[in-house]
Amino acid sequence: MDRDSRCVLGCKIVWERTQQAIQVMVDLAPKAKHYFSDGLDSYARLWYHGGRYQVSEGKMETYAVEANNAEFRHSLARLARSSRCFSRCPYALICSLRLFIYCFNHRQLYKHQFPHYPAHVKDFLYPQH
Repeated sequence: MDRDSRCVLGCKIVWERTQQAIQVMVDLAPKAKHYFSDGLDSYARLWYHGGRYQVSEGKMETYAVEANNAEFRHSLARLARSSRCFSRCPYALICSLRLFIYCFNHRQLYKHQFPHYPAHVKDFLYPQH
């Protein structure tokens, strides 16, 4: 996630939270100067390709990511933890997540440019003419 715009720069869907799956996710993510985490032991053993890793003390460095994750779960029934709508088809999950991130990022850029005007993710689903 970009700290200034709060846009999602990349995502990877993993079915198991293993060391290998997390390393693949880090390898495919855009490179960064700093990487912060909540202190999960697996994160400390990853290779960050020149970036500096540190555990965030408190929520200062990770609150925006957690807020985005909560918004994803709130807006996409497929990501809700206690939902019957949880996707069993990886392709359907990837498509819905990509569409949501596309609209979410456009909303974030709009909010950055016009902070006093309301904007909802659904407002960016279809191009405005």
